Amino acid sequence: MASALFMEFIDSTALSTALPALSKAFGSDLVHLKLALTSYILALAVVTPASGWIADKYGPRRVFMTAMGVFLVGSVLCGFSQSLAQLVVFRTIQGIGGALMTPVGRLIVVSSAPRERLVAAMSWFTMPALVGPLIGPPLAGFILRIADWPWIFFINVPVGILGMLAVLRFVPPLHQPDPGRFDVKGFILAAIAITSLMVAAETAGMGLVPASLQIGAAVLALVMGAAYIRHALRTERPVLNIRLVRFATYRASLMGGTLVRVGLGATPFLLPLLFQVGLGWGAFEAGLVIIGTSMGALSYKPVAPAVVKRFGFRSTLIFSNVVTAVLTALPAFFRETTPVALMVIILAIGGFMRSMQFTSLNTVAYADIPPSTVSNASTLAVVTQQMGLSLGISFGGLMLHLARGGDDAPLTPHQFILPFIAVGVVTMLAGPLYRRMSPDAGASIRGRRADVEA
Repeated sequence: MASALFMEFIDSTALSTALPALSKAFGSDLVHLKLALTSYILALAVVTPASGWIADKYGPRRVFMTAMGVFLVGSVLCGFSQSLAQLVVFRTIQGIGGALMTPVGRLIVVSSAPRERLVAAMSWFTMPALVGPLIGPPLAGFILRIADWPWIFFINVPVGILGMLAVLRFVPPLHQPDPGRFDVKGFILAAIAITSLMVAAETAGMGLVPASLQIGAAVLALVMGAAYIRHALRTERPVLNIRLVRFATYRASLMGGTLVRVGLGATPFLLPLLFQVGLGWGAFEAGLVIIGTSMGALSYKPVAPAVVKRFGFRSTLIFSNVVTAVLTALPAFFRETTPVALMVIILAIGGFMRSMQFTSLNTVAYADIPPSTVSNASTLAVVTQQMGLSLGISFGGLMLHLARGGDDAPLTPHQFILPFIAVGVVTMLAGPLYRRMSPDAGASIRGRRADVEA
């Protein structure tokens, strides 16, 4: 299952590193190239609501294999793009495949792992996904030195084929309950609401479309969102089961995680631009420094179960949120005179704390969820996660645009102060949500149930 996450993350991080090269190839402004990132995430957010029903209807393993095939086709097409518009379209195809890979893969892991080993299972499940960001930036820099940017997408092909062979060999068929009829009305309402929200966020303050269209998109998102909530509360099996937010642990994971992912989404977009354009580094050098984040994240995974067992989910989330927010904002002060070693250390510690945050979030979300609704919970979680990431890229791009004062102004290191501090502040807003959790939240899956009940 983790092979799909590995492929997705190596692709996304490599693409972020290659943004300056793509800007030259397509003759597009650097900030506008965030469309290549958000189009993929938008496709994920729109299509993912149907993933749970599709997996239950046709079988998780079959759906997972098909999704990997669609992702690979989209990757090859991206490599043949001749313009930013074509790249956006083909990234959308990639996103359709990814929309089924991620939630269905998580569904298979959550459904297969014993509850008392869920923390360890989720930790190991996401570890190979962290190797992708570790390899992606320097690999992109290396490719841009010896070849051209299309090979950033072509490298997905061997990874994907090996992953598909591994799924055929090791993943057993899972029998899911009958999902019933597909919620067509709910899917349409949710798709319109999500798309409108993303369009409003992506174009806000950028001057890409008239202000009337931006306002119209925001109003449409609110109206369709309210219509979906009304529909979902009256439907037995809605495409996105929002009734699951009644579980406190799931609600905290969903809402707090969305705020934290604003920082997570903005950082991979802002860092390559800071290093390559603001500081004038090459793509390879920038990639080597950026992997500090992934190295830190990777180092947390083996100790994740012990940390949660010792301190509990609530304390772990509160502490890691504060530190993550501060470290997310610190690159605002990176300059030509800043020691590279210090940059790597800051990014590595930030990656460690961010991994602590997300491992706990992704696990505690399922602490109180009934087994029969795991598929629905996974689907809703992935949709909100992708929306958070997309909003993060849009928010980071908007802050950079405002600090820059226009598309024609050259990027300087001082113009990154506002974007990084802004995403750090938004990240810290998750803290009050975590404080509302019970001190015993997730006790049944943290390995200390007997101690807590005693």
